Amino acid sequence: MNPEIQTYNERQTTADNEICDLLAKTIDSVLKKAESKIWHAHPVWFLDGNPIVGYSKQKKGIRLMFWSGADFEEKNLNIRGEKIKDASIFYNSLSEIKTKDLKRWLKKSKEIQWDYKNIVKRKGKLEKI
Repeated sequence: MNPEIQTYNERQTTADNEICDLLAKTIDSVLKKAESKIWHAHPVWFLDGNPIVGYSKQKKGIRLMFWSGADFEEKNLNIRGEKIKDASIFYNSLSEIKTKDLKRWLKKSKEIQWDYKNIVKRKGKLEKI
């Protein structure tokens, strides 16, 4: 696990730390070629410079967000952004995480991507990769 991400996880409450550790370890195991780092103050994984998945502590719990998740056609990724193609799920306990679902979403995150890396260059226009 990236040491910065481990530090982020350790700063959470015990319950949230368990959630974050499981998410990070699962993401690392499925997205083996991804670069991970703290980006905009929370853990994010990138493929070829394009943000794919990340998580953050919010009032509603730990938010797991897929940048292109709106196109995954997954009913449990039901928190959708208004301006970008993201989709999220919130976790408040370790028992809520269904690793089978998580691994399926991570596999989809490699196959279904919008090009966020070049969004500024394209003046806010997203294109599918």
